[in-house]
Amino acid sequence: MARRKIPANYLDCVPVRRADHPWRRTKDGTVEVDMEHRGFYASIAQRFFHKPRVSHIALDKYGSAVWEGIDGANTVSELARIMEERFPDERERMLDRVVTFVATLQRNGFISMRKEP
Repeated sequence: MARRKIPANYLDCVPVRRADHPWRRTKDGTVEVDMEHRGFYASIAQRFFHKPRVSHIALDKYGSAVWEGIDGANTVSELARIMEERFPDERERMLDRVVTFVATLQRNGFISMRKEP
């Protein structure tokens, strides 16, 4: 399987959790992140279709470990190293997994990225 090429400068970026997404550790040790639905269409869906104002996003063991590693100091590269140590059986795929997950978190507004000098 060919490995996807990841720009080196992305690996040097530091993910930072956004404060407007509260989170908690569940009883089974995984992480659950809250996502508030805002805006005109969300209001309509809540009022007429009884959709919840807040969704609780449950992360799996990998996502939970990455989320907890996002402390505003670890780079994407350091997160991948931490994950490789925590899940040695998944070492070969871990960099790709971490990059994909961090990119998904960023795209959905759960984190922002800060470039390290």
